[in-house]
Amino acid sequence: MKKIFITRKLLDKNFSYIKEKFKVVHNQDDKNFLDSDIIRLSSDCDGILTFPNNNFHTDLLKKLPSNIKIIANYAVGFGNIDIDTAKEKKIIVTNTPEVLTDATAEISILLLLGASRRAYEGRIYAENKSWEWSADFLIGKQMTNKKLGILGMGRIGRAVANIARGFGMEIHYHNRSKLSEKLENGAIFHERLEDLLRHSEFLSINCPGGKTNTNLINKDTLKYLPDGAVIANAARGEIINDEDMIQAIKNGKVFALGLDVYNGEPLIHEEYLKLKKLFLLPHLGSATTKTRIAMGERAINNLDQFLNKSNKPLDQVN
Repeated sequence: MKKIFITRKLLDKNFSYIKEKFKVVHNQDDKNFLDSDIIRLSSDCDGILTFPNNNFHTDLLKKLPSNIKIIANYAVGFGNIDIDTAKEKKIIVTNTPEVLTDATAEISILLLLGASRRAYEGRIYAENKSWEWSADFLIGKQMTNKKLGILGMGRIGRAVANIARGFGMEIHYHNRSKLSEKLENGAIFHERLEDLLRHSEFLSINCPGGKTNTNLINKDTLKYLPDGAVIANAARGEIINDEDMIQAIKNGKVFALGLDVYNGEPLIHEEYLKLKKLFLLPHLGSATTKTRIAMGERAINNLDQFLNKSNKPLDQVN
């Protein structure tokens, strides 16, 4: 039986499932291992099941034992793994697409609502039992019948659009390519990012991260938004230039911001924590029982397909 090193603790249902198929070295304490620990604990393993907060950078990958043939990432993305180095080492990398779609789309809408309706400020007043009603108390922005721009119209972006249609929102999107009429479902395509932003009273960021999209939302692109726009980012932290976004909130160009992802998380830019019109979550996009179990099953099935030659499809990314 093949042997797998699991870098963090799995949910019980997933752990029972993987033990049916492999011998396992399991991180029972769920601690963050050092590179040296990962190298040592995977020394006699055939594959690794890893998680988004484990950074398989160039140096670590080069030092992995030669018997490691696959790294199954418990995530839809793979920014925590140096794909080029993995390819050089002939290590297959897989991810868990599709199963996060609905949960992450829900978080995108929650971020827009929480930011636009000033939920953070409201919670503080409620906890302090200190508010007094007035006509102008904590006035926010209403999403109903407004224009929603979606940056990245993949599975998650389209799911966000489906929910937003329930608010009567007019959907605009920017994508690497125009979708089919069926997938657009009435959404309006903008080839240029600047044109999307001009139509975005609300903006949901759902595109991939990586070098191409790093600092995509910055002082030069923010100026195209309507004054008082609301922005939500449930994709990747590096897409937003924090300094430029903070300035845009301070000068009122951006009315409010909802974030579930951050540059260098779990670190958060200190200036964000000083601003009131923010709605912050600790990367909860996939955090439902159904989704997390499905992610685990997908990662385990990838290991099973590659190492045990099962008939399940392989979600290979390199």
